[in-house]
Amino acid sequence: MNAVQDARPQYLLALDQLEKLFATITPADLDRPTPCAEFTLRRLLNHVVGGIHRLAYMGEGGRAEDILPGIEDPSDEGWPAALGRARARAVAAWADDAKLARPTFAPWGEVPGAAAVGGYVMEAVTHTWDIATSLGNGFVLDDGLAHTALGVAQAVLPPESRGEGVPFGAVRPVAEDADVHARLAAWMGRAA
Repeated sequence: MNAVQDARPQYLLALDQLEKLFATITPADLDRPTPCAEFTLRRLLNHVVGGIHRLAYMGEGGRAEDILPGIEDPSDEGWPAALGRARARAVAAWADDAKLARPTFAPWGEVPGAAAVGGYVMEAVTHTWDIATSLGNGFVLDDGLAHTALGVAQAVLPPESRGEGVPFGAVRPVAEDADVHARLAAWMGRAA
């Protein structure tokens, strides 16, 4: 994680991208399948918004294992509003620069806060690809964010670390000329 000392700016950009994508979702889309075989789009959105709350909780001093990475459907509030509320909480929770060096209890163990935020950049960008793929609506993904997420993924999720208890599949083959989004998806175990 040394390449990304303060990943908060990238995380905010990843959330900006998610907000734009969430704005394209209609109620008719919610039962679509996603590249995450265990999730319909609705369940993936619950997981994504819940993951942002989980990162906020860690920034507030909590342990990731104490909070589920999911929310209930936002019903009347709507997905964009639920995402906005989670974003505001995460931004406030990580506003203090000192938290980047503080030991933080992430889902993958105790790490400096900067590493926790970097891991959530990877998660947000990967799940943005999952959502965009599910929607198939031509949403244009940010190449720079995908490069950042892929760099984090390659540093913290080597191929030999996959297996039982790890929520990522084996690295999948991808064409040499594949774009960065396909390479990230393949590294995260998705069929691109």
